[in-house]
Amino acid sequence: MNNTKKEVIIGFLVGLIANTFGTLAYILLFSEFSISETLKIAVEQGHIGSILALGAILNLVAFFGFLRIKRDYRARGVMIATILTALIILYFKLF
Repeated sequence: MNNTKKEVIIGFLVGLIANTFGTLAYILLFSEFSISETLKIAVEQGHIGSILALGAILNLVAFFGFLRIKRDYRARGVMIATILTALIILYFKLF
């Protein structure tokens, strides 16, 4: 595997991890229920997309952090993870 693909994959994984941490942090800070209960209620009420979108805010930090330290391919991976999150949100909004 060449270095460019490796850098993009690292950025993609960082984007997924940042989104997961952002989502969990939002749930822990602003929900009075447990994580599993909050996610169950969010799916039932159709708010899971909103929670995922708020969790994706941490991707901004990762994206601009990689750009600042001149890791453009890692920033590209974070962008791909963000686009994947947007597609998942779109799925939940439509179906």
